[in-house]
Amino acid sequence: MQRVIAYVDGYNLYFGLREKGWKWFYWLNIPAMVSHLLKPHQTLVTTRYFTTIVKTPEAKRRRQSVYLEALRTLPDLTIHYGHFLSDNVICNNCGYRYITHHEKMTDVNIAVELMADAYENRFDTALLVSADSDLVAPVRAVQTLFPDKRTVVAFPPGRSSKALMQVAGAHIHIGPDALSDSVFPDELAKPDGYVLRRPAEWR
Repeated sequence: MQRVIAYVDGYNLYFGLREKGWKWFYWLNIPAMVSHLLKPHQTLVTTRYFTTIVKTPEAKRRRQSVYLEALRTLPDLTIHYGHFLSDNVICNNCGYRYITHHEKMTDVNIAVELMADAYENRFDTALLVSADSDLVAPVRAVQTLFPDKRTVVAFPPGRSSKALMQVAGAHIHIGPDALSDSVFPDELAKPDGYVLRRPAEWR
């Protein structure tokens, strides 16, 4: 069997789902979705999920916290965290000042884990779930340095990148079929018996 490790850009996937209006799929079992993308001769070794903790607003932070707890019940998934940076922005037209936040470190974290796993010979195929063109360099490096390995890009709903298409060994698009069969049940029990519930806003 061909070994596969999945590298999932959490926010890229989330925003693809959000732009489609597919809130039902926010409560997503990531490894189950990845398994629907594999070929019969492939086996999923592990899934690496990359995200950043939301701090505000509080309701959004709580929803993400519940979801991350649900993901942590899965035995073959690891979560890798980045962080948010704050920027002070001034409107050129009216001079209004406001603060925006943008995610940092996800692309770097993916690149590091991808290269480390390739070097340690942990996979035959890397499945990258993202449309972030900042990942072109590590994908190209894996293809060049490890010619016996393959990198496949799985684009989130409504997203794509020509640059990633050009460097990856292959690309696919994640559709509703792979998603609809990969949602957690509305109630999910943790090993300690605590029950996690799908946020009402994600219905």
